[in-house]
Amino acid sequence: MSSFQCADKVGLIETDVMMAAPMSWRRLAYSVYTPALTGVFTRISDRLFRTRDRRRGSSVLLLAPLLAAADPSPLPVFRSPGSTGVQGTDGLHTRFRWMAEHVPAFRVPGTHIHILTSPDQFYQTMKARIKTAKRRVVMASLYLGTGPLEQELVDCMQEALERSQDEGDNPDLQVSILLDYTRGSRGKTNSRTMLLPLLQQYSSQMRVSLYHTPDLRGLLRLLVPQRFNETIGVQHIKAYLFDDDLIISGANLSDSYFTNRQDRYVLLENCGEVADFFSDLVGAVGDVSLQLQTDNSVSMMYGMVHPYRGNRDDFSASARQHIMEVVNTARTRQHIAESERLERESEGEEGGKEDTWVFPLIQMKPLGIQVDEQITQRLLTDAGPGATVFLTSGYFNLTRAYMSLVLGLGADYRILTASPEVNGFFGAKGIAGEIPAAYIHIARQFYSKVCHLGQHERVHLHEYHRAQWTFHAKGLWYYLRGQVRPCLTLIGSPNFGYRSVHRDLEAQIAIVTENQELQAQLQEEQEMLYQRSTEVSSSTFQQPDRHVKLWVKLVTPLIKNFF
Repeated sequence: MSSFQCADKVGLIETDVMMAAPMSWRRLAYSVYTPALTGVFTRISDRLFRTRDRRRGSSVLLLAPLLAAADPSPLPVFRSPGSTGVQGTDGLHTRFRWMAEHVPAFRVPGTHIHILTSPDQFYQTMKARIKTAKRRVVMASLYLGTGPLEQELVDCMQEALERSQDEGDNPDLQVSILLDYTRGSRGKTNSRTMLLPLLQQYSSQMRVSLYHTPDLRGLLRLLVPQRFNETIGVQHIKAYLFDDDLIISGANLSDSYFTNRQDRYVLLENCGEVADFFSDLVGAVGDVSLQLQTDNSVSMMYGMVHPYRGNRDDFSASARQHIMEVVNTARTRQHIAESERLERESEGEEGGKEDTWVFPLIQMKPLGIQVDEQITQRLLTDAGPGATVFLTSGYFNLTRAYMSLVLGLGADYRILTASPEVNGFFGAKGIAGEIPAAYIHIARQFYSKVCHLGQHERVHLHEYHRAQWTFHAKGLWYYLRGQVRPCLTLIGSPNFGYRSVHRDLEAQIAIVTENQELQAQLQEEQEMLYQRSTEVSSSTFQQPDRHVKLWVKLVTPLIKNFF
């Protein structure tokens, strides 16, 4: 099929737009009010009150990022001196060592890393690790649900805390929970009320931090309804830590993520240095967050800038310094450790079986941190012809920068996203129920570009199908030229979309491994997900269930930066 035929069948010029049913102005206005009208209001009030903020030193109405802010071209790619980005035959350490110049690099045995494959395995592993934890339980998530499965997790924490108190006068176990303030406070029964009894009973061992984005402030905070305020920006990191064991995932602490919502999960066992880093990272974000008190009120730690009452720039600068101190300290420590290791090897000492590298990547653009974005762009830039990248996202909405790299001449791409019926918003009430249709529209536009550019032999789009399940998996698998197993994976919370890059707090890890057993696990994980998919073709968008209403097409460009 020619690129012209491919594009023509998809409908680059969509004549069906003119045939769509009319829509009342009232319905259209309601549909764009949240979050689209929010962005327009943001733009106006930001300009009106910017001068006032400078004079007072404390913003009242300096609001969220601009709705239609241009997604810039790919960032300048940082390279090591002498690096060409061209694939050669040197070892994986040499090929990807440039990451260590920007983030900590942890060497671990590949045998200590295990890929979990199901929601139940994820849930059962967490419960077991909580019950046996002796020093620390650290959990970062968007929110904690309120059902019986979530209560079981809380009960596991209580059991561990009780055991620690029975073991001595000075219990060692500390529990630290980091959630998003807006999502964790939604409704009368919420994440806060679920954790409050534990906090009241074990206040000396328990900490609950609620991150509040600095972009939800002033009139915006007062006017945006509770259900929609999280569109402005949230704490989105998913890291679950038990002593020296760590689970990195994209899954939240909610019942569907424990039963029938497919995600990705990696368990790093007995990896103390990696666990220490994420414990410190979650602690640093917690320090600049609101602290839950035993009476269900919240307050900031002494000396910290308030996220929505204080000056926005001051909060971001302070938070950035606090968080980057964790990153830079760990990076310096790892550089020293690696130098010492190389020195021992040069003196004839045998190295260990640490055949795998773990690079933590964080993205917190509201705070001026964009490490994950830079690393991801470099990976996509360096993935030249002959390489293959399997990329998956539950919410397919690539930024312009990522899209330009995928559509440029380079690696083969197999992109997996949710089919409409497994989209997390499928069947939702009100406007949210039309979000799957917006993703259909975005996917159709992307497929049209692929065909128009003649890239349909190199870039393939797949949709995940599974009855009674939803799809939330994200990340990528990177295959070098001629290799049948991936040597690198990205796994964590980012979705490769505008929100992940510009609005939310995100974290993932890059795993680079020469361990064949771990490579086989990654290959099996990738195959398991893609085996439940079908490849998108021009006929996909001709199916009756792929019809997108005119008003959804009109609104999608306005709201796509919020999801």
